[in-house]
Amino acid sequence: MKGKKRVFITGIAGFLGSYLADALLKYNYEVSGCDNLIGGYIDNVPSEVDFHQVDCKYLNTMKNLLKGVDIVYHCASTPYEGLSVFSPHLVCENTSQISTTVISAAISNKVKRFVYCSSMARYGSQETIPFTEDLTPHPQDPYGIAKLAGEDILKNLADVHGMEWVIAVPHNIIGARQKYDDPFRNVASIMINLMLQNRQPIIYGDGNQKRSFSFVDDVTDCLVKMGNQNNVVGQIINIGPDEEFITINELATTIADLLKFPLKPIYVKGRPQEVKLASCSANKARKLLGYSTKTKLRSGLKKMISYIKKRGTRPFRYHIELEIINEKTPKTWKNKLF
Repeated sequence: MKGKKRVFITGIAGFLGSYLADALLKYNYEVSGCDNLIGGYIDNVPSEVDFHQVDCKYLNTMKNLLKGVDIVYHCASTPYEGLSVFSPHLVCENTSQISTTVISAAISNKVKRFVYCSSMARYGSQETIPFTEDLTPHPQDPYGIAKLAGEDILKNLADVHGMEWVIAVPHNIIGARQKYDDPFRNVASIMINLMLQNRQPIIYGDGNQKRSFSFVDDVTDCLVKMGNQNNVVGQIINIGPDEEFITINELATTIADLLKFPLKPIYVKGRPQEVKLASCSANKARKLLGYSTKTKLRSGLKKMISYIKKRGTRPFRYHIELEIINEKTPKTWKNKLF
């Protein structure tokens, strides 16, 4: 192991974290990481990884785990944008608070570079589409606010104490390994899991919300470069396509077409604070990281379908407690409709 760069990934059993671990191992990094398994699967973790099943909210634990580490990739979070309006304590604790903990532990151990995985939720609603990195963020929900707070804490502390930082803004990442039995997030995975069970997808509002979806391999390539290129230090960079800007209705239609499924979506009341139009410009990533969209939407969805078919469909697991229940709480969650 002598001479290898040592990398630590928080949230390594999760969707993004596990793919990032695979990518870094291919480049001969020594990879370790942690996860509390709220949002990931243990079998996502590559066998070559030094894995720790711990929660990264514990400062002393993180200080011990980050000894001798060169680069930290902070992927851990509870990325529940819509749910954060109804379970803000859990989401903020596992987003802004754990970010502060990991940043503090990294600085204490003289980590050279910290790569922070933020979210397009930081932007909220904007007059300009697609979102560019120079826009003033206006997050509309506690998750977006917590992600932005983590960014600000990182910039502040890293600049004071001399740690290099880079902020990645992935958006709407999809692909195999995504948690598909989670009723609170991952719209494409939810739809596939439902349709494979011969159940109709549930769509919030009128389904005309528009998104651009990122296939995970395209994102991890950029993240690897963020850990070692000098031209990205001190930069905030969107990662993901600005092509194929589609509605949720169109997403459902595409999945149904791939599955030959007779689509008749069930429409329910829209969720509070949901952004109607959200897409990020990839121009900065193209310039600094050589980003290109290698996987188109239909191809990515096919891979997801194969993955879920292979593992088998699953009932949805309501594993997160609703902290606020009132007339605004989606009935999909109150009444466990998925």
